[in-house]
Amino acid sequence: MTVEERYEGDIRLITISNKHGMSVEVSNLGAGIVSCVVPDAEGRLADVALGYRKLRDYDHDGPCMGKTPGRYANRIAKGLFSLDGKEYHLAVNNGPNALHGGPEGFQNHLWDVELLPNGVRFTYTSADGEEGYPGEVKAQVEYTVEENFNRLNIDLRATTTAPTVINLTNHTYWNLRGEDSGSALSHLMTMKASRYLPTDDTLIPTGEMAPVAGTPMDFTVAKELGKDIEQDFPALKYAKGYDASWVVDDWAPGKYQEAVVTLEEPLSGRKLEIGSTQPAAHVYTGNWLTGSPLSKNGKEYADYGGVAVEMQGMPDAPNHPEFPSQVLRPEETYHQIITFTFTAQ
Repeated sequence: MTVEERYEGDIRLITISNKHGMSVEVSNLGAGIVSCVVPDAEGRLADVALGYRKLRDYDHDGPCMGKTPGRYANRIAKGLFSLDGKEYHLAVNNGPNALHGGPEGFQNHLWDVELLPNGVRFTYTSADGEEGYPGEVKAQVEYTVEENFNRLNIDLRATTTAPTVINLTNHTYWNLRGEDSGSALSHLMTMKASRYLPTDDTLIPTGEMAPVAGTPMDFTVAKELGKDIEQDFPALKYAKGYDASWVVDDWAPGKYQEAVVTLEEPLSGRKLEIGSTQPAAHVYTGNWLTGSPLSKNGKEYADYGGVAVEMQGMPDAPNHPEFPSQVLRPEETYHQIITFTFTAQ
């Protein structure tokens, strides 16, 4: 195991490598994944995480490429929620809604860095009132790599000085054929999720947890991402593809489950199994990647060039008491785990 650090101005980049060919580079700008190199079935290495040629392009980018959005990942309706009888007004930055914590969310800040023997710990202190959220929050994102097999672990923690809401995730876009290899819609996806969250046309959940059976949202058996993407179905029409949350089967607070979502890429033989303690899997098929900053190889990304699988709390949960709570109180510690396990055959 090696952990190496380099600087580009005030951006710190840490590369974590194991003996099986896996190499992950992460950045203190947004506590994000910049690259993830893994072997295919023939042992050939490729970077399977989308990213930019210029590091400064990660600053306030629309796709939130690879980063840790917060204080609340995903959407809160109209930027409003009430907690303990008080209404809070958030920055609105996605149509009528608040998205990923607002325009100055966690993803657009430089985090503090602490190197670990097998990874790195990023920390960020969010001031009371930042983007309208109550309480001073101390957030921590820890990336570690296993030595004996190709797994990246993400450990998410936070504490607060006052009751608040929080929802942290990782927003990497994956293309298991290689980050510059075109559309990811030929990837096969399987999910341990028999229900999804229908939304209005601004992608705010209605509160219903609807069965996926008989709909284009059914990935309970392996299916190409692009197979049903053009069907006349509300979730797909609203978002020009998949940009929706699924309810993780058999979820319970603190319960970790392996392979909640599995991605497979037939040509390379690569497979990615995503495990988590989180109650929802939000899948976004990169429907608006056109116009993003140039890729690491200087190419232009097109729509559907990668798929983000964001294990997280449910969108707009502060306004839906029927959803698992995302409230964090001073006596508690927010703690969630996400794992990315790569194999090839």
